[in-house]
Amino acid sequence: MAASSNMERNYHVFLSFKGTDVRRGFLGHLYAALDQRGIYTFVDSEELRKGEEISLMLMRAIEESRIAIIIFSEDYASSPWCLEEAVKIMECRERMGLMVVPFFYKVEPREVRGGRESYGRAMAKHESKFGKDSEKVKRWKKALSEAGSLFGWELNARNEAELIQCIVKELSIHLNRTPLHVANYPVRIDSQVRQIISSSKKESDNDDVLMIGLWGPGGIGKTTIAKALYNAMERQFQGCSFLEQVREKSNRSDGLVTLQKDLLSEILVHPLTICSVAGGISLIQERLCCKKVLLVLDDVDHMNQLNALAGKGNWFGKGSRIIVTSRDKQLLTSHGINCVYEIQTLGCHEAQYLFSLYAFPNSKSVEIRRDLIDKALHYADGLPLALEVLGSFLRGRKESAWESTLHKLSKIPEPTINRVLKISFDGLENNEREIFLDIACVFKGKNIEYIKEVLDSCGFHTAIGIDILIERSLIKNQHETLQMHDLIQSMGQDIVNEACRDDPRKRSRLWLLEDGVDAVEAIVLNLPPPEAIIISPNAFTNMKKLRILILLEVHISSQAQNFRKLKSINFSECKSLVSIHDLSSAPNMEKLIFNGCEGLVEVHPSIGDLVKLEVLSLRGCFNLRKFPNTLKTKSLQTLELCDCSKLEKFPNIDGKMEHLEVLPLYGTAITELPTSIENLVSVKRINLSFCENLMRLPSQIYKLKNLEGFYLEGCSNLITFPKNMEDSIDPDGRLGFQKLVSLKLERCNLSEVEFLESFSSFPKLKYLQLQYNKFAALPTCINKYYRLECLYVDGCELLQEIPQLPPNIELLSADGCKSLQKLPDLWGQLSHTLSVSLASCCELFRKGVNMDDVANVSLLEDGLPKDWSHFQVCLIADKGSIKKRGFRLICEQKEDDLRVVFPAPSVDINKVKCFGKTRKKIIQ
Repeated sequence: MAASSNMERNYHVFLSFKGTDVRRGFLGHLYAALDQRGIYTFVDSEELRKGEEISLMLMRAIEESRIAIIIFSEDYASSPWCLEEAVKIMECRERMGLMVVPFFYKVEPREVRGGRESYGRAMAKHESKFGKDSEKVKRWKKALSEAGSLFGWELNARNEAELIQCIVKELSIHLNRTPLHVANYPVRIDSQVRQIISSSKKESDNDDVLMIGLWGPGGIGKTTIAKALYNAMERQFQGCSFLEQVREKSNRSDGLVTLQKDLLSEILVHPLTICSVAGGISLIQERLCCKKVLLVLDDVDHMNQLNALAGKGNWFGKGSRIIVTSRDKQLLTSHGINCVYEIQTLGCHEAQYLFSLYAFPNSKSVEIRRDLIDKALHYADGLPLALEVLGSFLRGRKESAWESTLHKLSKIPEPTINRVLKISFDGLENNEREIFLDIACVFKGKNIEYIKEVLDSCGFHTAIGIDILIERSLIKNQHETLQMHDLIQSMGQDIVNEACRDDPRKRSRLWLLEDGVDAVEAIVLNLPPPEAIIISPNAFTNMKKLRILILLEVHISSQAQNFRKLKSINFSECKSLVSIHDLSSAPNMEKLIFNGCEGLVEVHPSIGDLVKLEVLSLRGCFNLRKFPNTLKTKSLQTLELCDCSKLEKFPNIDGKMEHLEVLPLYGTAITELPTSIENLVSVKRINLSFCENLMRLPSQIYKLKNLEGFYLEGCSNLITFPKNMEDSIDPDGRLGFQKLVSLKLERCNLSEVEFLESFSSFPKLKYLQLQYNKFAALPTCINKYYRLECLYVDGCELLQEIPQLPPNIELLSADGCKSLQKLPDLWGQLSHTLSVSLASCCELFRKGVNMDDVANVSLLEDGLPKDWSHFQVCLIADKGSIKKRGFRLICEQKEDDLRVVFPAPSVDINKVKCFGKTRKKIIQ
């Protein structure tokens, strides 16, 4: 359909008719009236030249006409010529956008489209002649049905002369519509128009009113595509209106009323009086509700514009199309426009072609260096407006002018392009403006969650702000990072620079090394190695508005003061940072991150007094020795001191901390925890693994009622784990780890485990890891740990006996217990899988295992599960050999189907097979 605008049209109107019915009367009067108005009309008796084949001439004339009128009379369907004309007309309507208007001359539309009366009789004769299943007859019927369903004129009892004048007037309106100028070089326009028209047809029936949205940033070609759509579609509608610059015009005095007047006058072709927006709405509904119209609203930016000009689909007649262009996707969708098409930038080859048309319009050979052309294309980055403006400006200029221009554009945006792009920024609220400027100057390409975290800490509503910026086509979410067109980023940076172009110190954001500021709110410096700068002690003294500071690969000799608005500092991997000085002048600080600062030795005590601090992270600060003695930061959610291998003292906790849930302290030199550890009332996990200097724990740890995991692996100087001492002043009377699931004490130096005697202190314990310790016995009350599933005592070389285990135990791992002599009744747990590992228990097997202790007679007295067919006993020896000594099967049965197999078929423990619902493995 888009191609129709380029086709030569030799006739204004093509008339299709049955001559004997109308030629001498109605047709003659209609032709004369059209001719009097200057409407060039094809009628076969006037135009056919002698000797030319009629059918070919008719086909060509139809294709070369702008409007086709089919005069359906009583005998029209009896003529195969007329029917072939109707088929060709409807084909051109579908393929080329030909405007088709039926005229029902002394017949009713239902006779034509339904094959009734004379039309039914005529089609019956054709079927008799050509066959009922004839493809030709089917095509004729289809064409009649489609044409008979179109909106047209009916003669009936109306005055013929008046009707002819009405027809001529309406045709004049259509023919007076001149195609809109689309573009000097419409690159990729036709393909996009075809795609949108094709997709919109799938969205609705022809009779539905369909609203279509074109969405994208300024300069991307929304208006251009809307004009091309208008040209391709306008012939199908009774009335058309293209309202340009709706945003700009609506801001004028009586702007919406003026737009309503323009809309109605373009469609109805005569001016109407409108006094108010409400009156205009009523008039649009009243006058257009039965008209099939095409309405384009270009550059809409507010809901009141849509409400005033196209509030609902039922304002317009069946089959109407409303096209709206906007930079705001949410505006379109909230108005109920479901068919929203995002206009994309041009691809590399398309951009290069369009740029060449403007920059080298008459030149077959290009004499400009390829690298300069590539720089220009990179600057425009597929934005049609930028390609047009830049290509036109550089046309005919020498290489030196190209170099100068491109260098200038790297510093200052091109004004025409910038002005168009800035319109989107001007329509933002303050929250979204600040977020946009931060992204343009600091955060482009960064992870969305990181950006939200930082900007939320600055008091912005970041989530909704980012959504709005995406809807306004200012940023894009690409793989969970925020990206923006380079020209949009340049526009944002220019807004910051424009605040004080001559004095960088008064700008709100700093991203260039040569700028220095005292009105700055955000700073990011990312220097390529080996370049680096030294920041002096007074560098930030006057930055009282600073809220974001990101320094990457910067050597820092001191920290600044007067950070009253600063909420976050991230000095991660600053190798030369030695100390964190007084931050008492930063009362709003929420995040301090110093991970990997290998030279950091001291953290100032003022850090412990920052009451709003939520994150304090110093992971991998290997030389950190001095840390605040007390933490009063009740808002603290994250405290990370892991791998601070020279930190010996953990601070006192002043008051209850209700937000800290995880405490990673592994790899530190901490010797003990303070009694105030009980104030970590919400902590769920504490990791003190490989704190080799840790010697004692306070009994107050039992007050950590939300603790779920406690990890002390490799604390080689920890000799005892504290007992739970009764505390009569405990308000709820329930001291103990009420939620502890996992306790890891592997490779400590425990000489006893008496703390386990208080089994009520561990009501939910599932995993107990005591490997490689020096205790000789487990408490007999271990069998009362009813939730215990896994017990690890590997490498406990002094352990002599394992007492009876709790009923739900699933794993007993006792490899390398060289002194172990006695096992419990392992067959007391028949209701679930039990795995036992006893590798290298030398003493246990040197004397010979009393198998009655392992699988005693009660096993047979109680009986095996009924669904067992047999089981295997697999014994593995690291050294020496295993001898069969007295395995006996004592049972009463008629058939030998219950058996012990020895030696086992395989000593691969992964191939031990157990039959039935329950499995048992005894492995040594």
